[in-house]
Amino acid sequence: MLKVKNISFSYPQVEVLKNISFTASKGNYIAIVGESGCGKSTLLEIIYGLLHIEKGSVYWNDKLLLGPKHYLIPGEEFMKYLPQDFDLMPHTSVSENIGKNLSYLNENRENRITELLEVVDMSEYLNVKVKHLSGGQKQRVAIAKVLAKQPEVLLLDEPFSHIDNFRKNKLRRTLFNYLKKQNVLCIVATHDVTDALSFADEIIVLNNKNIEAKGTPEEIYNNPKSAYIASFFNEINEIDGKLFYPNQIKMVDKSNHKATVTNTYFKGSNYLIEANLNGKTIFFENFQKLQIGLEIYLKLISKKENGSF
Repeated sequence: MLKVKNISFSYPQVEVLKNISFTASKGNYIAIVGESGCGKSTLLEIIYGLLHIEKGSVYWNDKLLLGPKHYLIPGEEFMKYLPQDFDLMPHTSVSENIGKNLSYLNENRENRITELLEVVDMSEYLNVKVKHLSGGQKQRVAIAKVLAKQPEVLLLDEPFSHIDNFRKNKLRRTLFNYLKKQNVLCIVATHDVTDALSFADEIIVLNNKNIEAKGTPEEIYNNPKSAYIASFFNEINEIDGKLFYPNQIKMVDKSNHKATVTNTYFKGSNYLIEANLNGKTIFFENFQKLQIGLEIYLKLISKKENGSF
């Protein structure tokens, strides 16, 4: 089990994290979310041992993990960290990059490389030099590389940021299912809603140096404590002191909430409608496109109360 206890960290004259605590077990996937600059990457670097902390501690199975002041080469053998820059050797092949993390004495070396390339859907690029790959392909190779030594803990910083949606959806399913089967603890810093909601066992929301919320995706999404938290998952409306996602607002024949349509956005399966409600901009979903200027009535559905008003 990973235990992060009361971690605080500051860069010169700037405090980034304050009293951060959480635990995570092998096989878990923890998503760290928050606005840019909130400390997501810094937290991963602290856990891996790249940054020294004056306050707090990190334990793995009751063993205290020491920072860079205690090791000539920072980092832990059982842990791998993939930053946003990929740390690949551009003039060598995909196979050689992954093999860098595998001993030549390993009898299963070639099979391991083949297995990992299948996980990241890069089998056909085995002998291609990294310099000839796209950004998304390099990112997939980098993921395979950090998996090579079969880490117990994997730290990923925006791991799919360069990958197109077609590849990303399949890769996420394959990778996170693979990590579950291998019982690897995976902690991901991400801005991607799908990374967090669809795959995480727990979401940690960072804001203003602290953990603002922590819980399952269902708990965080269905009961956001603030508009800041809810805004990571969808457009958010604050009406009558309560928070509503666009799918919690429905157009009806008559109600106490009269609005005027100001814009429409096609989303594929439906339309996102922008409207003016009592001088305030709100968003709701509708299956049909609505004419700008149309006056409508809205029903607000509160999941928390399991009713409407």
